[in-house]
Amino acid sequence: MIKVLIYDDVQELRETLELLVSTTEGFEVVGTFDNCETAPTDIAVLQPDIVLMDIDMPGLTGIEGVKNIRVKNQDVKILMLTVFDDNKNVFEAIKAGANGYLLKKTNPTRLIEYLHEVYEGGAPMNASIATQVLKMFASIPSPAGSNFNLSEREKEVLQLLVDGNSYKMVAAEMDISIDTVRSHIRNIYDKLHVNSKSEAVAKALKHKIV
Repeated sequence: MIKVLIYDDVQELRETLELLVSTTEGFEVVGTFDNCETAPTDIAVLQPDIVLMDIDMPGLTGIEGVKNIRVKNQDVKILMLTVFDDNKNVFEAIKAGANGYLLKKTNPTRLIEYLHEVYEGGAPMNASIATQVLKMFASIPSPAGSNFNLSEREKEVLQLLVDGNSYKMVAAEMDISIDTVRSHIRNIYDKLHVNSKSEAVAKALKHKIV
């Protein structure tokens, strides 16, 4: 059972998301909140696998919420679900440690697919968002010789992540176990000083590591 925690200040949308997710086989909604001020504590108590996070909420923004969560928890998957598709919010969300970035107009069926994808280690984004991210990092000059001391094996794993593969797909492609993939990815995160797959992919593109 994949456990989902929802943060959104619009009650109608919050209830719609809860109904959609909780009535989908294999999913359980463990909580819904109209703000993310207590998110680290909520997550420690409710133990979700995935957090669906709005950006524009009273008190703390969703991006600030992600930063607070990542101080305490590096493992929970965080999927931004927002009306904002501007470069600044996308970039800040990824930098904060979000695993994916979706627009609220996302089709319900696709949203469930994206939840599966992020749970499996993917970094889902709407096509328009992914295009922005690629353009954004392509436009940033690459410091010369920045390979962050990644081994050839780690670069191979990183390339597969950049290509959009999930952890399971990386394991199959490289003929290694999921645990070995996770070990490589922990080392990659440590060397790149990042907290999420989407941030690792962004840094790989920015510095042309792979």
